[in-house]
Amino acid sequence: MLVLVVALALVGLAPTGSASGKQRPRYPWHTRIVATTFWVGEIFDADAEDGSQMISTYDDHWYESYGGCDGRIRKGVCTTERRFKRDGWFPRHMTPKQNPFYLDLPYDDLNDPVGFRRRGDVIPWASRPRYARQVDNPDVSLMKNRWVQLRSRGRTCYGQIQDAGPGRYHDARYVFGRRDARPASKRHNNAGMDVSPALNGCLGFRSLNGDRDKVSWRFVEFRDVPRGPWRRIVTRSR
Repeated sequence: MLVLVVALALVGLAPTGSASGKQRPRYPWHTRIVATTFWVGEIFDADAEDGSQMISTYDDHWYESYGGCDGRIRKGVCTTERRFKRDGWFPRHMTPKQNPFYLDLPYDDLNDPVGFRRRGDVIPWASRPRYARQVDNPDVSLMKNRWVQLRSRGRTCYGQIQDAGPGRYHDARYVFGRRDARPASKRHNNAGMDVSPALNGCLGFRSLNGDRDKVSWRFVEFRDVPRGPWRRIVTRSR
């Protein structure tokens, strides 16, 4: 085990905190990362394997699980919409069954073979008892529902991981590294995450669906997530 920790430290992937949970984990910040926007029900490229948000890598029935189009259906197409603080950044034309404050990161620990094989070594919380017993279970993700803190333009918001992407699916050096590595993917202006419309509004993005807005982000434990609209509905389904 010592050899493994040393090896991970050399590439900037060593976890922080103790496996026993006695020490509160400290996750590093990832700074000035381009974040694009996606939403449940979006279809931006019907010919691409990852071009539809009717499903997620963790939920083959995401559209139904969420409660439908996370926006507004216009001429049969699920489109995004501007969100407002007075509504708690919640969708205005539907009632979600899951947390509308969701996001993805480019590490699929379930359906990507490399991501699944390496997850026990690179995911910082994988050694904790509740996760360790699931490391070899191909039906359970260690990433889904984990919390992330995001900052942009002087605002701080929180969201839960519900998908993987964009562009790459086992970018461990960026997602879990401690040296503020840049995303490996060059797609979408080197984007390192997608955020939901609720997070788009909460963070004050300039564009409803662009590739120029940037965030700083880090993993956080649920106990460290403050009260806010992001805790109105907490997604717990695996």
